[in-house]
Amino acid sequence: MLLTNNLGYPRVGPFRELKKANEAYWAKKISAEELLKAAKEIREANWKTQKDAGIDLIPSNDFSFYDQVLDLSLTVGAIPARYNSLLNKIDDNYSLDLYFAMARGFQADDIDVTASEMTKWFDTNYHYMVPEFTKGQTFKLTSQKFLNEFNEAKAAGYETKPVIIGPITYLLIGKEKEEGFNRIDLIENLLPVYEEIISKLAAAGAKYIQIDEPYLALDIDAKTKELYKTVFAKLNAAAGDSKLIATTYFEALKDNEELALSLPVHALHLDLVRGENQLDTVLAKVPASLTLSLGVVEGRNIWKNDYEKSLAKINQAVEALGKDRVWVGTSSSLLHVPFDLDSEKNEKTLPAEVKNWLAFAKQKLAEVKDLAILADGEVDAATATRFENNKAAAESRRTSPLIHKPEVKSRVANITDEDAKRTSPFAARKAAQQAKFNLPSFATTTIGSFPQTKDVRKWRADLKKGVITQEEYDKAIAEETENTIRLQEELDIDVLVHGEFERNDMVEYFGEQLAGYAFTQYGWVQSYGSRCVKPPVIYGDVYRPADMTVRWSSFAQSLTNRPVKGMLTGPVTILQWSFVRNDQPRSTTTYQIALAILDEVQALEKAGIKIIQIDEPAIREGLPLRKADQQAYLDWAVRSFRVSSSNVEDDTQIHTHMCYSEFNNVIEDIAAMDADVITIETSRSQMKLLNAFAADFKYPNDIGPGVYDIHSPRVPSKEEMVDLLRKAKDVVPASQLWVNPDCGLKTRAWPETKAALEAMVEAAKILRAEA
Repeated sequence: MLLTNNLGYPRVGPFRELKKANEAYWAKKISAEELLKAAKEIREANWKTQKDAGIDLIPSNDFSFYDQVLDLSLTVGAIPARYNSLLNKIDDNYSLDLYFAMARGFQADDIDVTASEMTKWFDTNYHYMVPEFTKGQTFKLTSQKFLNEFNEAKAAGYETKPVIIGPITYLLIGKEKEEGFNRIDLIENLLPVYEEIISKLAAAGAKYIQIDEPYLALDIDAKTKELYKTVFAKLNAAAGDSKLIATTYFEALKDNEELALSLPVHALHLDLVRGENQLDTVLAKVPASLTLSLGVVEGRNIWKNDYEKSLAKINQAVEALGKDRVWVGTSSSLLHVPFDLDSEKNEKTLPAEVKNWLAFAKQKLAEVKDLAILADGEVDAATATRFENNKAAAESRRTSPLIHKPEVKSRVANITDEDAKRTSPFAARKAAQQAKFNLPSFATTTIGSFPQTKDVRKWRADLKKGVITQEEYDKAIAEETENTIRLQEELDIDVLVHGEFERNDMVEYFGEQLAGYAFTQYGWVQSYGSRCVKPPVIYGDVYRPADMTVRWSSFAQSLTNRPVKGMLTGPVTILQWSFVRNDQPRSTTTYQIALAILDEVQALEKAGIKIIQIDEPAIREGLPLRKADQQAYLDWAVRSFRVSSSNVEDDTQIHTHMCYSEFNNVIEDIAAMDADVITIETSRSQMKLLNAFAADFKYPNDIGPGVYDIHSPRVPSKEEMVDLLRKAKDVVPASQLWVNPDCGLKTRAWPETKAALEAMVEAAKILRAEA
């Protein structure tokens, strides 16, 4: 029988148990012991689910309270100096207070520390806490989490495969916090800690140890390639009787094939979803000592596996290597998909026909096992039946009338270059907009959402349950919106927002009003920390049947003489943060969404909403990992944004928003989007991210660098924001600068929101006086 291999499992719990426990702990409603108990229950349930599904190589140390990269930083002692006052709180599990301070910041008594920087995990919507490195930095084993969880699983009766992010990938995903060195040069200091980790796991009886090195599938220089050989030789020596698995994912090995195949490991894992054709070149080079783990079941999307297609790959490998040297697995960790499709019962939002095309994490485990049985050849009746059902589901999806809308396809085919251009250049538009709005220098605004309290969430839930009527719900939302408009006026914010109280999520809300979408009840996926999103499912051609946002934007504008922004999510972000159909190019789906957003933009403009924000926080996230593939993506991603935003009057001001992204290598393409104003997250980097907009490339349009971190509960002082704005003014002309938070305020509480915005407006006025 071919062994089955799962790279990682979702950790928030099937009904977001970890999110609820974390937030209760932060609110001091439960003790640390209760939080640890909740986490242990999730881990044990995950191990049981995988064992019951017939998975042979079950991961441990894939659990995290917040983020697996942050876990590793504490494990190897990469703790920035600003947290020194909390260092005495480290214990074998890692101190929860120190840990969450690094994740969220900490403000109490005489301690006030900012959170670590956060960015996207490769090209996913998962965010990790960026490791911070200094010249000559030393490392030491600080946490035994990796060992504790392996032993915990063993005590519960589960033999697991500990998972560790590899040392080269760990250094490369971090940042130098001072000049004069390259973080990869810290490998000599870091490697002994890794050897200690591996040797401890080997001594504890770990049969296999998974070393995640996704950078093996990326563009790396000659120096890094040589380091891989040295590093894995030492890790292999430390492993003793344990067998190392070098794990790659999210891309094909390509020019790194020979390097990866030469590493002294027992097994090499390949992503055969993102790199579906790499077996054609890999198999001829596989040394006799190496086992291949085939990632044929997709870990990042929810479509049912095509058994016939996957079996062709597995059989190709088996023919070349034999059954003993081929494993069947997931393409990546299942962290990026929901828990269990069986929980979905609502056929109104997820039709039975569409549901039959899907597989969540639990179902993907079954797919891995089925494929191993089918490839082995000893097929029982139940597996044979599932194989026939799988083929029937694939055929149903290919031929379903739910999917294809000729009029939508025709509209996309008829897009022209003129459809992606504003009528006038930015300078002329800015003059027209200033004449209309007469905004001050350092104009203030927010990114869109305001706190969604328990009451707001309860109204939405009660409406769905029928506890309150639509009229009662609308009245409550109207009152909350008016209160928020009045607050912004009192704070003296220049460009207001309506608060988005009617919205559940910035993508799901739009998906619910677009054709071609389906929705889950429990399809939660971790985005960062306790933040979970429920991506909608794009199963067919997308179009806009009716207005989506005009009502509440118009209502808010009717309450004030100040301009109110219409708030939309951009086409690339709607694509990236959905589970996207995989039966047509992603660019085609994006253009369909872009036309739907354009229809909404024009409806808002017609209704008198003359400042419209089209958020695109995911446009950088979607960038392919290999440089050779990036420009083609940027061309259609930027063009789709312009299609959604260009067909408006010169005095209609288009904003966009991006967060937690690196812009340096795509700044010209960001500028090519030609938004009148772009707002970005910059506070965690102390405005250093702004350098991309001003160093070698002078960004031509207006910029709103975020002056405070909304993902932390701490309230920054007015002086702190003034300092950040002065840093911004040093690199960007004052005439181009706006003042705003890093991101939307949905997850924050009202007291901290009011205090932070009051300080923000005061900071802006100080900068105006200095101008």
